Amino acid sequence: MPSLLDLTLHFFLQMAVILGTYRLLWPVFKKLGQVQVVAIMVAGFFLGPSLLGLISPTASDWLFPIKLSLSDGVTIPHPSLTVIYVVGQLGLILYMFLVGTAFKVDIFTKHLRQAAGTSIAGVGVPLVLGGVVGWWLVTSGTGLFTAKVAPWQGGLFLASAVAITAFPMLAWIVYDSGLLNTRVGTMALSCAAADDACAWILLATVVATSRGSMTGAFLAIGGGLAYLVFMLTIGRKVLRRLETWVQEKTGSEETLPTGPLTITLLALLIGAWFTDYVGIYSVFGAFVLGTVMPRGKLITLLRERLEPITAYLLLPAFFIYSGLNTKLSLIFDSKILLLTVAVLVISFIGKFAAVGLAAKAQGMSWREAGSMGALANARGLMELILLNIGLNAGLVTPALYTILSIMTIVTTFVATPVHRLFERSAWRRGLLYSPSGLSESAIDASPPSQDSKKVRQMVGVN
Repeated sequence: MPSLLDLTLHFFLQMAVILGTYRLLWPVFKKLGQVQVVAIMVAGFFLGPSLLGLISPTASDWLFPIKLSLSDGVTIPHPSLTVIYVVGQLGLILYMFLVGTAFKVDIFTKHLRQAAGTSIAGVGVPLVLGGVVGWWLVTSGTGLFTAKVAPWQGGLFLASAVAITAFPMLAWIVYDSGLLNTRVGTMALSCAAADDACAWILLATVVATSRGSMTGAFLAIGGGLAYLVFMLTIGRKVLRRLETWVQEKTGSEETLPTGPLTITLLALLIGAWFTDYVGIYSVFGAFVLGTVMPRGKLITLLRERLEPITAYLLLPAFFIYSGLNTKLSLIFDSKILLLTVAVLVISFIGKFAAVGLAAKAQGMSWREAGSMGALANARGLMELILLNIGLNAGLVTPALYTILSIMTIVTTFVATPVHRLFERSAWRRGLLYSPSGLSESAIDASPPSQDSKKVRQMVGVN
């Protein structure tokens, strides 16, 4: 069993390799029109069994050990993997909190009806398509789900996987694409939040029933609603006092007092713990806290302190953990490859068509609707969280995990280029998406606001 010093030394080296690999990949992905989070995600997969494990299994096993064999012949998860997982989870909640602080609730409320209609379509159609495929995968005996999964459970799990949109990944793309404070960007984020909430409720149902009880599903729904109501009422009022505290303590100084920082982190950790406990999962607790935080000097100072270490040190640990569970060599089987293509086509077209047509029906132009459909396919981060939960709960096999991971990478990778095709079309016609209203407006060539610059820094845009 490795000592605490061994684990510490190994972790330092692992993180150095992760960051070094990402920085080497970033110039390539930048030329391909991608955002940095995609390069970080792919770096995690490159360092796992899919690439490094194929080139040098010995180096891969030494650098990122997954299993540990004890003297009595028992095999357990390697403690090093546990360290990476915990650090990655901390990065996730900090990142989702920062995304929540940048979410423009006022713009969302102006387009609540349009966002709701688009979100329903964006969830409903993929749910049906994914549910049918998941049911068939279980009943046809493909062996992609474990033996304890019933056909309807397999249907719900795959429906969740197809319907989900990665809110954090989408936020990164929206900010990088300059859609901050626009109707398209805000509606895309709003739809993603609703889609994810539905997907998590379905996943909680599957996990709970696989354990022989519906208690977990009811706890997830009830606990999640209770947390949301509490934060929108009592929590919001209490947090407003932090802004007053900062204003009184600092005045014109740009320093963050220890008290407000500590209280914010305490609220973040408790919110993440509670939502994880009830089954909605920690990322939503963190995001809700971010949305109800008072806008002002406190948020600005928090971003300056938390953004760099979150985006470039803690969050990459999550991607390497996901990459270690993906084995691309599994798809070389002809049947698995065919299923991979089928899932990929259903996932992309179902989401793109449903969201795009619904957005058009809500009064958007075809260019805006096309951008919405493309952005909705950014599944990256949340999809990987869902897959990890399914794998750890014993619902899916490594083969299905790999199939859905490939779907995640491909749909996320093409989301930005397809969106930019529609965006360039708007620019060529002298039009750009309107930040408000239901019509397009002329291009605004004014420089970005300070708020826009700060948010772009938050998501790591250089």
